[in-house]
Amino acid sequence: MATARAERLVNLVLCLLSTRQYLTAERIRAIVPGYTDAATDEAFFRMFERDKSELRDLGVPLETGRSGAFDSVDGYRIARRDYELGDIDLEPDEAAAVALAGRLWDSPQLTGAAHGALLKLRAAGVDVDQDVHVPVEPRVRATEPAFPPLLAASQTGRVVEFDYRRPSPVEVRTRTVEPWGVVAWRGRWYLVGHDRDRGATRCFRLSRIVGDVRTLGKPGAVTRPDDVDLLGFVARTQPSPQPPAPAKLWVAKGRGHGLRRRARVVGERELAGVPGDLLEIELNFPDSAAGWIAGFGPDAVVLEPEVLAKSVRERLLGALRGTGVVA
Repeated sequence: MATARAERLVNLVLCLLSTRQYLTAERIRAIVPGYTDAATDEAFFRMFERDKSELRDLGVPLETGRSGAFDSVDGYRIARRDYELGDIDLEPDEAAAVALAGRLWDSPQLTGAAHGALLKLRAAGVDVDQDVHVPVEPRVRATEPAFPPLLAASQTGRVVEFDYRRPSPVEVRTRTVEPWGVVAWRGRWYLVGHDRDRGATRCFRLSRIVGDVRTLGKPGAVTRPDDVDLLGFVARTQPSPQPPAPAKLWVAKGRGHGLRRRARVVGERELAGVPGDLLEIELNFPDSAAGWIAGFGPDAVVLEPEVLAKSVRERLLGALRGTGVVA
């Protein structure tokens, strides 16, 4: 939402909360900052109608009525008794779970909603301190372009169609799926649903979806079975995790503390005249480790294995191309 519109909505809410009378649209136009910028009456009423719809979508109880028998035009107000949030009582473990869920989402589509929910709970006096000690630190990144449309289709019950790349043999095929849900398993997102092409339940890794997700038919056409366990199905169909892969790195002295916490120092060495330490590390997810190591820039250099070193170099060169330093 644009800043100017957000400020106008806040001003509108404060205005309608501060009065017991119903304020007409013309009265609101005169006293709420932002509406005077409307060039014409028609532009103002379009703006005001959009703002009313936005407030109702946000759950603000906007009342319509007239203050007296002689009023000829309807007005608007917000009843404070309906607007104020009721008491929320969470047990300590429940509050910790809410804080944990707020840290779960790491995507542009979901971060705002998670933070907004936490703010509302804190405003109600509920302690959801994100610094509370919990045994795990979830971080599920939803960066795949297919994530938002598949999540929306699962929630609205719409059939989807997409091109899917199989790793072996390497091929891309179009799939038509009745989506039941999107779940995370071992750091990856999967769609689970009924594959119409195969006539069976299947799961699809979102990172292998090529191009755009297309929706088919009307909402409500898909119903998720009550007895299906989405996460359990993904766990049963995916291959067993590979054992940790060893790697050897050079890390500059006093740098790369995130790497050092996960590794052990086995020696010292200068690289291009820069003093550093030799580290050995076990990587649980070698495929995604290249991006993590590349984030340390020149402070970390992969020595072994060569495939990982090459992958890190490619990411660094890609970052330089993005800045225009490398053509």
